[in-house]
Amino acid sequence: MGDYLGMEIKGFVDLSLVDWDGKLASVIFLPRCNFRCPYCHNYTLVLCPEKEKTIPFERVENYLKSKRDWLDGVCITGGEPTLHSDLPELCSRMKSIGLSVKLDTNGTRPQMVEGLIEERIVDYIAVDIKAPLTADKYSRAIGVDAKNVLRRVKETVGVLLDSRIDYEFRTTVVPTLHDKEDIEEISHNIKGCKKYVLQRFEVSVGKKPLDPAFSELKPFADNEIISFFVAARKYVPTTRIR
Repeated sequence: MGDYLGMEIKGFVDLSLVDWDGKLASVIFLPRCNFRCPYCHNYTLVLCPEKEKTIPFERVENYLKSKRDWLDGVCITGGEPTLHSDLPELCSRMKSIGLSVKLDTNGTRPQMVEGLIEERIVDYIAVDIKAPLTADKYSRAIGVDAKNVLRRVKETVGVLLDSRIDYEFRTTVVPTLHDKEDIEEISHNIKGCKKYVLQRFEVSVGKKPLDPAFSELKPFADNEIISFFVAARKYVPTTRIR
């Protein structure tokens, strides 16, 4: 079998200790996204993926086969992976190598997520909850009109809450976009979930966010992050800070 139908791998990290808690994983980056989050650091994958070199799938597959005895799994991220119709084929190939599969998604393709779970070709799913599930706040966080997005995100939340798969919901907390009340509202929306993770927004060295103004933001202080953590634990006791 050759490259996947239309599958373009635009980035590959051979070893990551931070993309899947407790696991040694490789990371595959897929292009394009239906969001325009102003704080996104991977925006070249979103706005101009054609400028990024495409990595032949065979090269990635051969590496993974050679390292499968000590790698735990593969994280498929982006961009937004669920926009790719051949994502199930990619997951299946990873499973056939003998690796576990983690998917990062914004939750806007619930049918794709449900299908991957039903086919048992994904082992862990991380869903980004960008803001409280209201049109105005979500629109600000994702940079596009969220009116038609929220229903699908809520459906994905429901799919995971009803599933037996391992998963997490996570929110990158960004100054000017989030406050303690927002985090409390989000955690209320996902009450009963297995795991909720708060991630502190920080400007990456050598990378600028999609909206240059966000490069000037100072991350939330430790005491503010702790207050968010306490607020979230009212509804999700398994909340953690990453």
